[in-house]
Amino acid sequence: MSEAATNDDGGDDIATVNFKLTESFLEEIDDTWQGRGFNSRSEFIRYTLRDAVEFPTFDRDELVALLEVEEDIREGRTTSAEEARERFGASGSARAVSDDGWTWEL
Repeated sequence: MSEAATNDDGGDDIATVNFKLTESFLEEIDDTWQGRGFNSRSEFIRYTLRDAVEFPTFDRDELVALLEVEEDIREGRTTSAEEARERFGASGSARAVSDDGWTWEL
């Protein structure tokens, strides 16, 4: 699946890494790699780790902030769009498009 999944071209040496997982998590990994067309568990794990390093989704602070927002929502500590417009002095509607393609309207 990945061009660099195995390295037989004389580049960096391949190292073996051992780590522990629960049996249930290993079963989830096996179901995932087989269902997504990878040739082996190792290929899937290399691909996943490479992807996590090259394209990190969240750093720790972002994850903490996301969890705090989830708690605010559960506890009812939210603000309506109208309240936000009044608080920040926005009138009418505004539209913004984020780097990841999401469109936001107030």
